[in-house]
Amino acid sequence: MLTIAQNLLLKCDPEKSHDFALKWLKRTQHTPAKWLYSQPVVDKPVTVAGVTFPNPIGLAAGLDKNGDCIDAFAAMGFGFIEIGTVTPRPQPGNPKPRLFRIEEKQAIINRMGFNNKGVDYLVENVKKANFKGVIGINIGKNKDTEEAHALDDYLICLNKVYPYASYVTVNISSPNTPGLRNLQYGDALDALLKGLKAAQEKLTETHGRYVPLFIKIAPDLSEQEISSIAASLLKAKMDGVIATNTTLSRDAVEGLDHAEESGGLSGAVLTQQAEWVTQRLSEALGREIPIIGVGGIDSAKAAQDRLNAGASLVQVYSAFIYQGPALIKSIARAI
Repeated sequence: MLTIAQNLLLKCDPEKSHDFALKWLKRTQHTPAKWLYSQPVVDKPVTVAGVTFPNPIGLAAGLDKNGDCIDAFAAMGFGFIEIGTVTPRPQPGNPKPRLFRIEEKQAIINRMGFNNKGVDYLVENVKKANFKGVIGINIGKNKDTEEAHALDDYLICLNKVYPYASYVTVNISSPNTPGLRNLQYGDALDALLKGLKAAQEKLTETHGRYVPLFIKIAPDLSEQEISSIAASLLKAKMDGVIATNTTLSRDAVEGLDHAEESGGLSGAVLTQQAEWVTQRLSEALGREIPIIGVGGIDSAKAAQDRLNAGASLVQVYSAFIYQGPALIKSIARAI
């Protein structure tokens, strides 16, 4: 029945399907109907950045931006769930249409633009959730916040989510917020990391618990840029890095319907690029900082290859949209 529903949704408008699926999951997550998507958590624990994950397969940020469906996704057997990206103030995101499927390649293009209901709404959802497992909270800046004041937005979010997160991801790599990716480089990155680590130190004292900070980077990086980012992460003593976000490249989908749409491309077409970044990053970090691998992980082989490239954990998104919860179990059992 679930497979039939997935196939029907894949024939409808992508964003309407997305919204419908989330509303249905939200309605059913605390009812007997959740048996339709529930499956046991595969027990393969791994400890990363001081946090013990029940298994290394996580839900990537972007699917449940507001934390509306935490208990539903928890029922699907994920080892961890990352919600967000959330911003200090609610914002509608970019004009529609802004989500496109390229089914021939099991790929998705999105230019959503951090559409979300704001950090306060997300925090209330986390507080209400029954799930007591590993929750990552992904934070960003509002579109109308100037690049020079980006740290202020991240600190607002960090202060509000810190008591409720297992780890916090700082998103500086979405291609859909103007200027955001500039924060990945040089002095801008160093200043951002310094401010975040100082806040983390104070919050640790205030709340009596240490919450790791992860930085999410783009796949569209040269080897030199990766080395520079790694040096900044090591200097700041960051807790982890997520590689990677969506790509601006269209080489793998050239000539296909929707390929010319602006936004970030994700799915199996990103596998090799994201794996290359993970490999180079792992080498540059000397494995001193853990990596969560994401981007084009659509099978147990792709997940294992990413772990072999230097990742300690992996996340899925686009392949999960196309394949459903069965993907989680198949990967977790095999790796």
